[in-house]
Amino acid sequence: MKIANIESIPLRIPFTTGGRSSDAVWGKGGLQTVDSLVVKVTTDTGVVGWGETFGFTAVPVAKLAIDTVLAPEAIGRDATQIEKLMLDLQKKFHVFGRSGAFLYGLSAIDIALWDIAGKAAGKPVHQLLGGTDATELRSYASLTRYSDPEVVAENVARALRDGFRHLKLHEIDVGAVRAARETAGDDIDITLDVNCPWTVREAIDMADKLRPFNLRWLEEPVWPPENYSGLARVRQEGRIPVAAGENASSLMDFQHLFEASAVDFVQPSPAKMGGLTELRKVYALANAHNATVMVHSFYDGPGLLASVHASAALGGPGALVEWRYFDLEAPLYGEAIMPKNGAIAVPQGPGLGIEPDPDVIREYRVG
Repeated sequence: MKIANIESIPLRIPFTTGGRSSDAVWGKGGLQTVDSLVVKVTTDTGVVGWGETFGFTAVPVAKLAIDTVLAPEAIGRDATQIEKLMLDLQKKFHVFGRSGAFLYGLSAIDIALWDIAGKAAGKPVHQLLGGTDATELRSYASLTRYSDPEVVAENVARALRDGFRHLKLHEIDVGAVRAARETAGDDIDITLDVNCPWTVREAIDMADKLRPFNLRWLEEPVWPPENYSGLARVRQEGRIPVAAGENASSLMDFQHLFEASAVDFVQPSPAKMGGLTELRKVYALANAHNATVMVHSFYDGPGLLASVHASAALGGPGALVEWRYFDLEAPLYGEAIMPKNGAIAVPQGPGLGIEPDPDVIREYRVG
């Protein structure tokens, strides 16, 4: 079974966020559309697999890398030899960087090939990864950044009404975090992703201010994100569990993260760091270093499904799935993967288990 065609499909889908969003690393203030890039891989036997890259403003460069470099090299290769193909492409193109557009593109192709492998075997991907008895996983509502404490409180209350018992904030001000905790009460898990804004000293000082809010973890508090020794200091001196890893790329990045004792929770992002092929290796590394994997899945398409399958098979009973709480106008999978009462269903069909809605792709395709 050989790869016959690779098509990259950019999508732009409007969404509401429960109020005006603030400036954040993934977009300007008041952002009202989300850009994503899904990838369709077709074999010479007619089996189709779907993958996804990390999106937003990275879509054009990832699409260019796929269309002009990665797809021409992958077409004609054996679709069943996923690990060999991924390694060959990583080695061939490593001079263009070990992160960013090329690795995003590889990630999407890898996820699509796992989808194909599951369909060819007649099994869901989680069975290929080792199997699971789980039919659903707890999920957490990952809110956009609002900055305004009143808007934060309104959206925390909205998420609680929707059945979520676990929340993620993207705020960087103490007042906004306080508003979330006062609204949620003491029994709701709250995590805080600040997206790498602070020096080590600033992060430790902020941890002192944030400690009363009983955060489950403080995510990526230090700039630059690869300052693993700095993260380790924040973890030790800040006395809040630290999470990081969505900006780590190669397996060696994760090895260095663990060697520095920098994290309690590690967050590989399958649509950024090499797909399921590399993600399953991070689980093994994390187990060896007594760290917990919480897969980063700030996306809505095949990358999210890949995260669900991996979390179900490899994550254990404490696994949580990130749900981007954006209220898309037209979800790629309709209601099929939408959380119910704070839990997300583990797909049981072959491959990733759910097919994208062709009407959504047709209506919201860019270009």
